[in-house]
Amino acid sequence: MLHLLLAVIYISFISLGLPDALLGSAWPSMYGEFGVPVSCAGAVSMIIAVGTIISSLQSDRLTRRLGAGKVTAVSVGMTAAALFGFSASRSFLQLCLWAVPYGLGAGSVDAALNNYVALHFASRHMSWLHCMWGVGASLGPYVMGYALTGGGGWNLGYRYIALLQIVLTLFLLLSLPLWRTPAGGGTEADPGPAMTLGQILRIPGAKAVMAAFFCYCAIEQTAGLWASSYLVLQKGVPAETAAGYASLFFAGITVGRALSGFLTMKLSDSRMIRLGQGIIAAGTAALLLPLGERAALAGLIFIGLGCAPIYPCIIHSTPEHFGAEKSQAVIGVQMASAYAGTCLMPPLFGLIANHITASLFPVYLLALWALMVLAYETLLRSGGKVA
Repeated sequence: MLHLLLAVIYISFISLGLPDALLGSAWPSMYGEFGVPVSCAGAVSMIIAVGTIISSLQSDRLTRRLGAGKVTAVSVGMTAAALFGFSASRSFLQLCLWAVPYGLGAGSVDAALNNYVALHFASRHMSWLHCMWGVGASLGPYVMGYALTGGGGWNLGYRYIALLQIVLTLFLLLSLPLWRTPAGGGTEADPGPAMTLGQILRIPGAKAVMAAFFCYCAIEQTAGLWASSYLVLQKGVPAETAAGYASLFFAGITVGRALSGFLTMKLSDSRMIRLGQGIIAAGTAALLLPLGERAALAGLIFIGLGCAPIYPCIIHSTPEHFGAEKSQAVIGVQMASAYAGTCLMPPLFGLIANHITASLFPVYLLALWALMVLAYETLLRSGGKVA
């Protein structure tokens, strides 16, 4: 039964990744139809992100009341409904309204699933599950492209993904009995009181892990968003070549997480995180030094490989640092910090590139890296258990 539940969770992670890149791939076909500027994609993305932050902060309360299985099923159902809403939208305002349940569904399921896996499964599964999320995020644009090239339009692309989410919701509802007997025994839902945000922030190491997560996600999203522009503007790489190079960053993350799953059998979470940090530093140095186009390409791949183990290993080590009874609450604020980093820091570099110079891209990444390392080492010294 445990293996069957694990299979359901793996499918869930693939499905969760499917909608994440849809807006970016569909927006060139959408904004003209709605009669809005191309920049309005940022508004939709921001609404989704704010909803995700709010639901992440409420994940402890919801999971204690309903259990991870029900939270996951309800959240995926909300996402499916929101995607159908996207597909049926005829105005930009409708799109923004449907972005609210989209974001609220995404945050709860992310925090609940990550905590469940951290509590009941080995670190290798956390790495492989996040690798599966990358597979889903890569497949989403292909589904949208199939709908667009087939003449169905972006509406049909969203509808395809919504149907897949509905199928997943049914699977999750049928799997609910499996969630009631976790690997460690006992009942799935914890009837104890949920922690308030103030109580969470007073836990030794909580602020440090939030800062580490904020900086990590800022590095990942800034690199993914601005790598291509940096290569074009500073390295003289042709735009079409730069786009291919930038995609290797995401390939590095996906492949790196597949490899990380095997490495976690030999290395602890803390060693995996430090290893990833070292590889990011090497990749950033390759971008920073005047070593030419090939070095820049290698640098992006290394940054992706270095990013690979950090996110899953920080999450997996949360019960070790803070205890199983507090892990859901802490993972909730970690998710909120992650989304805050993805929302705030890439646009900040955009302002720097616009008003100063895009050549500061590796310097910006290096500064975030230094803060991440400092925050993580502070966590390890805070008195919590080291994974």
